[in-house]
Amino acid sequence: MVLGSMAPRRRWLLLGLAALAVVALIAAGTVVITRLTGNDKPGGPPVAGSPTPSPVGTPTPSPSGPPPGADITGPLNLLLVGVDTRVSVPGWEPHSDAVLVLHVPKGLDRAYLFSLPRDLVVDIPAFPKAGYKGGKTKLTHAMSFGSRVPGKPKQPSTPQGYELLRSTVSGYTGLRIDAGAVLTFNGFDRLVNALGGVDIYVDQRVESLHRRPDGKYRESAPGGYKGPQQVYEKGEQHLNGWQALDYSRQRYITGGDYARQRHQQQLIRAMTRKILDEGLARQPERVDQVVSALGDTLVYVGGRRIVDIAYALSGLPENRFTLVGLPGSGVGKGSAYRGEQLTSEGRKFLTELRAGRADAYLAAHPALVVKN
Repeated sequence: MVLGSMAPRRRWLLLGLAALAVVALIAAGTVVITRLTGNDKPGGPPVAGSPTPSPVGTPTPSPSGPPPGADITGPLNLLLVGVDTRVSVPGWEPHSDAVLVLHVPKGLDRAYLFSLPRDLVVDIPAFPKAGYKGGKTKLTHAMSFGSRVPGKPKQPSTPQGYELLRSTVSGYTGLRIDAGAVLTFNGFDRLVNALGGVDIYVDQRVESLHRRPDGKYRESAPGGYKGPQQVYEKGEQHLNGWQALDYSRQRYITGGDYARQRHQQQLIRAMTRKILDEGLARQPERVDQVVSALGDTLVYVGGRRIVDIAYALSGLPENRFTLVGLPGSGVGKGSAYRGEQLTSEGRKFLTELRAGRADAYLAAHPALVVKN
């Protein structure tokens, strides 16, 4: 695929989807390694087994035929996943540290992005391919349980784990998942730096658990880390690559994981505005520079090629991109913490979303809309 030969609107959308996935998913502290993959058969199943990594194929549409993705009218649901894999630990099973759903209703003229808590208590269905019998536990474990390959205990499969996570998210939300992306943070700081950094309103004081003010990692110590901490003060801030990643990873802060989800979503908005404001679609050399920063850090899993979905979303206005924060609370008895659950207000949003009444519901519950 030669990005410079793509139509400007399609080119920025392809970049935009990748960048949004990067910002949202790497924020979890992910390390997923594979390259962009897809299924070239139009109308194929949402996820066809465990896809084999392969180069992206983007054939130029015939001048006399419809452009790719022109038949996609919605609704469309994309599952964006950040996975905690620890490459230094042999056979470490991936856990989904960030789970986000992008819902685009019929007509493709608006979109809603919401996060599901990593510790959300859900029913994970049986998954014979991995030898998993099913059970009720935290959402983050679905990827782990699904990644297990019978007879190969030290060789977990991230794409296979995604299959079980997709089924679990679909069952919980009632949404059909059409495609998804799983991402690493390996190239994230390079990506943000290639864009010249990102401007964001830091809505609360955040102390970094992982980084020093100079960007180096803090030293491990019994019970945590030691040494000076990077601090993100409340207010308008310009963040470089490592700062954007670090800021959006922090969850041991006021608001916990819900605050982290909000910060991830705010970074998505900031990245989107950066792409639009810089007019990257009119600068092929800048597109190539930014996309090259991704390297082999993204795995795309879907029934339609990413270029089809990119074209289908090419008319989506940035001001119709709504970030939604779903409130939740802890589950358990006494000090026995089992996980999280969405409040009735959060669960009702999913019901109204499926029914096509999200705008009216958000108007009646404005606190669910993520600002800044």
